[in-house]
Amino acid sequence: MITTKEQKQYLESTYFINFDQPAVAKYASELTNGITDPVEQAIILLRHVRDDFRYDPYRVPIKPEKFRASVVIEQGYGFCITKATLLAAVARSIGIPTRLGFANVRNHLNTEKLRNLMGSDIFYWHGYTEFYLNGQWVKATPAFNKTLCERFGFQLPEFDGKTDSQFHSLDSEGNLHMEYLEDHGTFAELPYEQIMTTWAQHYTSILAGHLAAASGGVLDTFEKDS
Repeated sequence: MITTKEQKQYLESTYFINFDQPAVAKYASELTNGITDPVEQAIILLRHVRDDFRYDPYRVPIKPEKFRASVVIEQGYGFCITKATLLAAVARSIGIPTRLGFANVRNHLNTEKLRNLMGSDIFYWHGYTEFYLNGQWVKATPAFNKTLCERFGFQLPEFDGKTDSQFHSLDSEGNLHMEYLEDHGTFAELPYEQIMTTWAQHYTSILAGHLAAASGGVLDTFEKDS
């Protein structure tokens, strides 16, 4: 159980988890209109944030303002960190205590183009969301939208509001997919400076703007690389 004081920090609108912006609050209220069960609300929010916003790792932002939940609403796409931030924002806006979790993961099915741009097959500070439901924290992964998973044979991380939902270690054909390497813990606010410090050590091309300037979306690139 978490205390009332602890709950408060997981219900606040922050610089990054900014549900005080009308577009974020409106999106959450429209999706959960008439639904009062927090578990059902969380399931609906996860599915919509996951599927309504395309996963695109070729347009990873660097500037802090681009990591805000409201920006994902505006642009219609994101990557693991920004989609997790949006999910936290919409959940907090309807009163579900929510925090951000981060881990280093190795994507065994990473495309050659993205691997070359990153200089690695390790995603440092992969982001996910944790809801506080029925007295426990439950992990939810909104990164890969359903269309992407179906097209490339990834197992969709389903969420029931009761058990942790994370990337599967294997794809639908039994090939190695996602491997969790190191857990960074959980945060009430996006740890932007910590993320940038790690990226500066491992992703020089990202900080040079190469990913942001890469042409084509993730689906087009996967099609060309496959």
